[in-house]
Amino acid sequence: MAVVLSGCIGPEQPVTKGDLDKNQGTSAVDAPGKGMWETPEYVFTYAENQAEDYPTTQGAYKFAELISQKTNGRILINVQAGGVLGDEKSVCEQLQFGGIDFMRMSLSPLAEFVPKLNVLQLPYLYRDADHMWQVLDGAIGKDFMNSFEGSNLVPLSWYDAGARNFYNSVRPIRKLEDMKGLKIRVQESEMMIGMVEALGASPAPMSYAEVYSALQTGVINGAENNWPSYESTSHYEVAKYYTIDEHNRVPELQLCSQPTWDKLSIADQEIIKECALESAEYERRLWSEREKKSEEKVRQAGCQIIELSPGEKQKFQDAVKPMYEKYCSDYMDIVDAIINTGK
Repeated sequence: MAVVLSGCIGPEQPVTKGDLDKNQGTSAVDAPGKGMWETPEYVFTYAENQAEDYPTTQGAYKFAELISQKTNGRILINVQAGGVLGDEKSVCEQLQFGGIDFMRMSLSPLAEFVPKLNVLQLPYLYRDADHMWQVLDGAIGKDFMNSFEGSNLVPLSWYDAGARNFYNSVRPIRKLEDMKGLKIRVQESEMMIGMVEALGASPAPMSYAEVYSALQTGVINGAENNWPSYESTSHYEVAKYYTIDEHNRVPELQLCSQPTWDKLSIADQEIIKECALESAEYERRLWSEREKKSEEKVRQAGCQIIELSPGEKQKFQDAVKPMYEKYCSDYMDIVDAIINTGK
């Protein structure tokens, strides 16, 4: 008898709304007689708040496809994209008691559930992308993966979310003094609010969905995000000055619900971990490609792109240094180890 462990809203469906072939997979339900299970043993739900074509969503579909293939359709993942199951925080709460089985989550809201993760989103922590992946794919990253005990969350793999940069509608930000007087939208995160204040601007926490109209009407002067988000939301139309300062490289995590995880055999757990790592490699490739396309589109639209000189970037870094002790005083040994990785 099939066992369905799912927090689905509405009828069960394969990972790509009935068409796994979109991702070179085959629905087990539609392919009896080919070594596939006629009725899946498990159908799980995966929540994703980004659009269908976004790299993290495509990573989720790849994860689902790989699991279906490696279990011959015995385990199916139903990906629900576009935030239809709720925002990241509410989905995470459902994950904790097994109402939803899998999700992809940014470290910013996730740190509320696992405070140690604040270390990984300290501003200007990494020299570049290679530095970050050396950290996350090494012993330090494994240590963070082992820090979820008691959270009812099981971390599976790191996803890329690029570097966040400032953009605004008033003037180019070429030096630290240019931040003064700007009202910058930030995530509803104490650390992000503190960062903008440390740099001399005024933080304006608000929902991401409100940013375009707030920029358009002058409620805020600017915001900060990565290339794909700046482009896909059309923020570049109303805030044409984009400064590459890479103040944050906030990775994301694929997560499984602990109650769901505990129902699986050790063999199935290993399959899921393996598929999560494979999907992460796939997502990172897609992210790199998407970044380049988004940057090209923004530049062609006539936006002004500013790169900070090394000397000016150092001033930004110095301005936020007190935050390291303020938010991560218990983990300064880890902070130092991250800073020195690869040197």
